Amino acid sequence: MTIVDNILWMLVLIGIMIMIHEAGHYWAARYFDVKIDAFSFGFGPRLFGFKRGETDFRVSAILFGGYVKMGGEQPGEQNDDPRSFLNKPRWQRMIIAFAGPFMNIILAVGVLTGLYMVKYPKFPEAAQGMVGLVMPNSPAAKAGIKEGDRVIALDGAANPQWEDIMLKEISSAGLPIELKLQRGPEQVSVTVTPELDPKAGVGSIGWAEQAEIQIGGVEKGMDAEKKGLQRGDTLLFANGQPIRSSYRLREIVRASQGKAVEVIYSRNGQQVTTSLTPAEHEYDGQKVWMIGVRLEPRVTYVKLPFGEALVESTRQNLKSATMIYSFIQRMIEGRMSPKSLEGPIRIAQLSGDAAREGADAFFGLMAMVSLNLAVFNLLPIPILDGGVILLLFIEMISRRDLSLQFKENVMKFGFVFLMCLVVFVLYNDISKVLPRS
Repeated sequence: MTIVDNILWMLVLIGIMIMIHEAGHYWAARYFDVKIDAFSFGFGPRLFGFKRGETDFRVSAILFGGYVKMGGEQPGEQNDDPRSFLNKPRWQRMIIAFAGPFMNIILAVGVLTGLYMVKYPKFPEAAQGMVGLVMPNSPAAKAGIKEGDRVIALDGAANPQWEDIMLKEISSAGLPIELKLQRGPEQVSVTVTPELDPKAGVGSIGWAEQAEIQIGGVEKGMDAEKKGLQRGDTLLFANGQPIRSSYRLREIVRASQGKAVEVIYSRNGQQVTTSLTPAEHEYDGQKVWMIGVRLEPRVTYVKLPFGEALVESTRQNLKSATMIYSFIQRMIEGRMSPKSLEGPIRIAQLSGDAAREGADAFFGLMAMVSLNLAVFNLLPIPILDGGVILLLFIEMISRRDLSLQFKENVMKFGFVFLMCLVVFVLYNDISKVLPRS
């Protein structure tokens, strides 16, 4: 049933994205009095729907996608109707093309604003930027970074958030990063070069932030559940070692090779000591030892007033949009692998996981996917909204229409490119799901 649940939640998530996106095109077209033949959720044969005025509102067979069919929008359509898309001024057509991605941006900002008014994560100031783990033989270890160092400058930018450090790390494989560290009373400058992680397809330094680690969930039937551990418990020690990073606990459990691990955790201010026996499970095609807990940094949640929530939502979406374009640039440069792209199978998994975790996780994922859809559609790729806008901009600058043959060839290229991309992300998703030999 988990697979069915994942698919259903993905359809809910993607359905909202599509409806909002296409509604942007529809409302803009209606505003400029463009004839609209169809508003379809999905592609392919019509399943059912209704007609209102001149527009057929329909649900089609292939639910992953949607479109608004405007009269006379295809190159080569002979249409003397002044209400046809191609007979409208270029600036109006440009606004109609932009309206879809714009609505996805509005949705992303609106959803995060509402979420932050109810539940805004606030991380402890004291530990921000503090290195809690350095993996052996990693780029961090080779650069001389030590646990307990605090990053006070990242490529010249003072007091970076760990989120900014992580984004720089994963998008900079093979590129040196200049760090200034606070180590006790002295400041130390180091240069570290992230390595490309062949599995994840992103840059990796081999470190982790120091943070209080709490249990985000407990796996049914495993020893953590049997011993009474609960979501929200804060982990303090494992086999006598302080737990300041989720990686540290994984290392201790892996090194135990099935032997019991003594864990001290805190619940409601009281310390509890228990012994957990790891069990061997297959994860991502490999045999690993697990005690049955999902870990997350401990955060406190506050409610932001509308103004602050809107400002913070806008800031986060701007940062995310910049990050997405940076990732695309890094992929072109070979600093990141296309393996880091997520396709429909992975989106289905994320949708199901987020829905089971709670409404806040699902709405957070919705905001992220909506922004990604907007950014992707604004790329200057033929057949996408960004490609349409680019061609219209070229025509506005040159003050003449591009040839019909050129437009048709461009659209064919765009279609082939998108189909190749779809095949790649599907293969990429399947290769992550299937067990490795």
